[in-house]
Amino acid sequence: MTRTQTLTLISMASVNFSSMICYSILGPFFPNEAVKKGASQTVVGLIFGSYAVFNLIAALVLGKYIVQIGSKFLLIAGLFVSSGCTIMFGLLDRVPAGAPFITLCFIVRSVDAVGFAAAMTSTFAMTAKIFPNNVATVLGSLEIFTGLGLILGPPVGGWFYHSFGYEVPFLLLGCLLLIMVPFNFFILPSIEATPSKDSFFKLLSHPKVILICFVTFTLSSGLGFFDATLSLFAIQTFNLSSGYVGLIMIGLSLPYCLASPLIGYFTDKYPNSRIGFMVTGGIITASGFCLVGPAPFLQLPSQLWGLVFVLGLIGFSLGMTAIPTFPEIIICAQEKGLDDGLSTLGMVSGLFGAFWSMGMFYGPTVGGLITQHLSFQWAATVQGGMCFLATFLLAIYSLCCSRRQREPAGRRPSDESSPLLTG
Repeated sequence: MTRTQTLTLISMASVNFSSMICYSILGPFFPNEAVKKGASQTVVGLIFGSYAVFNLIAALVLGKYIVQIGSKFLLIAGLFVSSGCTIMFGLLDRVPAGAPFITLCFIVRSVDAVGFAAAMTSTFAMTAKIFPNNVATVLGSLEIFTGLGLILGPPVGGWFYHSFGYEVPFLLLGCLLLIMVPFNFFILPSIEATPSKDSFFKLLSHPKVILICFVTFTLSSGLGFFDATLSLFAIQTFNLSSGYVGLIMIGLSLPYCLASPLIGYFTDKYPNSRIGFMVTGGIITASGFCLVGPAPFLQLPSQLWGLVFVLGLIGFSLGMTAIPTFPEIIICAQEKGLDDGLSTLGMVSGLFGAFWSMGMFYGPTVGGLITQHLSFQWAATVQGGMCFLATFLLAIYSLCCSRRQREPAGRRPSDESSPLLTG
């Protein structure tokens, strides 16, 4: 690798790790703490969901104007805002219970989402620009550090909360994220680019992009659903402490962390395998959500070993489905005539982040609502059904496109008579 590539890889790895460990510490103990402060299960879901709404808006806006703002400034400013919000979130236990606590949770969490969107949008776009021929491999390798953050966040957060109280996990990890600001300022290279006049609508005019975005939405909604509901389910069903709930969540993150670089390398070497990986991973993910409760119609008892095993299966399948999505959208953008500059990569990154955030809003909000009025088992089953639908539609579209390409030119239906196949 060149010096620029090496420094970029170090910078992106530090951003992924520090951002994700701060993001994931809430899972084991915050839902239970919020309930003590007067929040219902639905409100807890909305607090998690508000993060996703502002992340969605920020990802689209910042992805569109990444060249004008500057990718390096965007990343460093995002880290600074996110670190400050993490520290402030740790002070919310001093706020009176009820409306004041809930209101400030929404405000701090929403501002934190904007900072996180800035950092992640810049990370994806800069990675694709500096590693144009190995996007999936590099993203998959960086997901090791994302996975490490997700792995360490819940147990570290749960342990510090159990040992020192509510404030310490947020203050400690917020300061860690703050240290990343000067670190990345000095090692991250600057990228000069020319703004593009292309829009998100041109990118979304490709049917495959819409279907891949739907798949991305279902994946993130499942993870958001787990963030808001899994800890309470495990505590109530198996009588576990916050520290042990954090260890259970490792079952989801560790397989994803280990599978991502291998899947990234394989799909870069064999690009035609990407859709196959996405479809296979989607089917496994859908099945896992039906088994994690398990689904009421299966009439199986909830067992701790079964929960950990299914979470591991979902984590591995998430890697199969998620890693190929970003490079595949880049290919679709090139097929639509968009250039391969930083501006286009910023739009691809913003679109990916927006649909991911949309799912992170839907998952905890709707999942929390279903859990409150029905059960965790039914909510997980709904998530699995939605994931299966997205995978099925992508598989059907891909089969139609493959069949169309194999047909002789004279026998192919015209684009006008078959709008679904256009693009």
